[in-house]
Amino acid sequence: MILMLDTTREQIGKQLAEEMLHSGVSSASYELIDTTKLHISHCVGCNVCWLKTPGICAIKDDYAPILEKMSKANQVWLISDTHFGFVSYQTKNIVDRVMPLVTMYLQIKNGQTRHVMRYDHQPDFGIIYTGDGKQDYLEWWCQRLTLNFGSRSLGVFPAEHSKEAVTCML
Repeated sequence: MILMLDTTREQIGKQLAEEMLHSGVSSASYELIDTTKLHISHCVGCNVCWLKTPGICAIKDDYAPILEKMSKANQVWLISDTHFGFVSYQTKNIVDRVMPLVTMYLQIKNGQTRHVMRYDHQPDFGIIYTGDGKQDYLEWWCQRLTLNFGSRSLGVFPAEHSKEAVTCML
């Protein structure tokens, strides 16, 4: 399944969903979540998701269903406005809250410290952004995110090149 999380004011995700349908992708194979009306708090670093309730965040807001869907998705696309060259704080909150998907245990992989994954399945991540995002920095950040999850980067695309992103989703 393809999970698209839209935090943009312009609701770019709706346009992407239409492009996917026109490309022949079944609407059953993806889900678009408009997060602009959801309350998603920032991670407070309490470690409850690791120590007391493994895999379950202690913060009670609208994020729990997103985390569950993210853990089952093959691809997660973050659709974000950019500010100061980086993703919006709403998108950053979503990414920071993925810690329940990993354990507190660490291992060395290719000379770097990584968390041990909680689940066997890890989603690949991609970014579609509006505004004046710094393409190189966003690509680096997406690659680091996927490196930490043992998955792969699907790429980083400005919204005006969203058709390229849709071809990556197929």
